[in-house]
Amino acid sequence: MKRYLYSKIVSDLDAKMVVLTGPRQVGKTTLAKELMAGYSRPQYLNWDVADHRRILLAQSWSPRADMLVLDEVHKMSDWKSYLKGVFDGREAGQAILVTGSARMDTFRQSGESLAGRYFQLRLHPFSVKEWVDLTDAKPDDALDRLIAHSGMPEPFLANDTVHSERWRQQYFTDLIREDVLEFSRIHEIKVMRLLVEMLRGRVGSPLSIASLARDLQVSSNTIAKYLDILEALYIIFLIRPFHRNIARAILKEPKIYFFDTGYVRGDDGVKWENACAAMLLKHVQFQRDVLGLSTSLHYVRTKEGAEVDFVLCEADMPSHLIECKHADNRPATALRKFAQIYPEAQALQLVRELRQEEYHSPIHILKGADWLATLAA
Repeated sequence: MKRYLYSKIVSDLDAKMVVLTGPRQVGKTTLAKELMAGYSRPQYLNWDVADHRRILLAQSWSPRADMLVLDEVHKMSDWKSYLKGVFDGREAGQAILVTGSARMDTFRQSGESLAGRYFQLRLHPFSVKEWVDLTDAKPDDALDRLIAHSGMPEPFLANDTVHSERWRQQYFTDLIREDVLEFSRIHEIKVMRLLVEMLRGRVGSPLSIASLARDLQVSSNTIAKYLDILEALYIIFLIRPFHRNIARAILKEPKIYFFDTGYVRGDDGVKWENACAAMLLKHVQFQRDVLGLSTSLHYVRTKEGAEVDFVLCEADMPSHLIECKHADNRPATALRKFAQIYPEAQALQLVRELRQEEYHSPIHILKGADWLATLAA
């Protein structure tokens, strides 16, 4: 099963080093090994494996290797200098794929620059678009499976939700025990667990760091640091409000979502919104990483509380205003309001359970699954 980035990685490896990141167990290693099958003498080395670490430190891999897969090397000290040296000193025609389960910009920064030496690609969980393209499944069936199991490969492909839940519990335990310790101290783990439990019930709502700090009896700076860690490890992602003044947008409260919709604690509407957020982020990052487009994902909200769930932007201008509803086909008042403010943007109300699509100028009432199947990835 070739994931949606397969062909792009193949072509990019002919030109530069490829850095592939994404959540733990999202399928990076599986994809890497599928890519290795296209080479005659590939070699896979993982920093977390003691024997591999020795080879990595000594750079004693086979000089005949026509492809190197270097996994989790961002955990090395001065990893940027290391990769710069590996790339600059590689054998002629040797392909280099670097994979990792954390954003590479968060680990042990150094003064070295990899500019001009690599392409970055981010691998996401399955989406409606990807599953429909792979299997010819109906969009509604793909969406139902994604929300019931999550888009992470193992639970998504499981035959029952019990397997999915057992996988999720173990996944989070391992993630906190191993990956979070790369960023923080052992005594912080308990607070981190409590924070994640609180976030599970606050999906889709503006997030007050001060309120979380009071509830957990820690400083606001500590909460901000923990959120950075969770975001860097691809557990959560933050969506900030759209504003032409970027500084003001950063100061406004973000909304939080999980890469794995299975972590969401809430009703069907909240889970549907989180699923939409995850697929829109995948669409945006595919357009940025693969197509080189300047796209971004935000939300909009007035001081009075009128809000539209998502705003897709192109070159910092809204192209789509998107409101997610589980079964409500009545045009949302806030969506109509913002459609008047941004008339150049398409106003879409994505409904998960919808019998008939409608148009109430300027709002398109659409079947959510069908529209999500038209995204870029």
